[in-house]
Amino acid sequence: MEGLLPKLPLGSWIDVFVDWLTITFEFLFDGITVVLEGIVEGLLAGFEFIPVILMIILITALAWWLAGKGVALFTIIGLFLIDNLGYWDPMLQTLALVLTAVFITVLIGLPIGIWASQKNGVKQVVTPLLDFMQTMPAFVYLIPAIFFFSIGVVPGVVASVIFAVPPTIRLTILGIQQVPADIIEATESFGSTTSQRLIKVQLPLAMPTIMAGINQSIMLALSMVVIASMVGAPGLGAEVYRAVTQIQIGKGFEAGIAIVVIAIILDRITQKAGSRKKGRKK
Repeated sequence: MEGLLPKLPLGSWIDVFVDWLTITFEFLFDGITVVLEGIVEGLLAGFEFIPVILMIILITALAWWLAGKGVALFTIIGLFLIDNLGYWDPMLQTLALVLTAVFITVLIGLPIGIWASQKNGVKQVVTPLLDFMQTMPAFVYLIPAIFFFSIGVVPGVVASVIFAVPPTIRLTILGIQQVPADIIEATESFGSTTSQRLIKVQLPLAMPTIMAGINQSIMLALSMVVIASMVGAPGLGAEVYRAVTQIQIGKGFEAGIAIVVIAIILDRITQKAGSRKKGRKK
């Protein structure tokens, strides 16, 4: 049944716009592809250079230092389990992809969050964009990513960044704007400039909230691992996707357990690191 009004050619407009972007900014997309592939491959080469047992010891030591004995115990057991199941190399690929996505997320999200916290007009523009990004189904991000960056690890990283950046921006804004007004007034009375107040007062006090945003971004980036495998991204997601397509329930469960272990380790370390910073400020 046709509508009361003629259908808007929205799809055609989007196609024309995407074609124009692809032709006009082809050099930019090629450059982004080279940079992202270089970062992921560099991280992966560094991880693979370190012997498995030494890598487990280093990650466990980091977990102990930042999150305590309990998380360290879970880390060493979980990593030995991943190695025992034969998913060490896919785990390193996943870790390289996620860390690259989180690095870019922080690189983009923190400055935008700081800017929006200082300028109400910017916040009013950014907020609806973040609402749009968070309500859009994750699969949709793969469409432009594939179109602009072909298949492989790069569209997986790009889709993960788009999907994961909103929490970092939102909680950066929230953390800075929640700094008590009396502290802001005290810094102003001492003649502090805006940049001095931001760097020396607002950011340190907002750091636990900012860390919570980064923690959420890490979890969202990790949740994109399986979806990104559909466009050729390697790692544990590819193992899960392969098991699903071949109806290998046991293998899919093993790869899923490996993802859960990595998710818990990253979550606890970043979560406890944020709490630790908060405790130091008290």
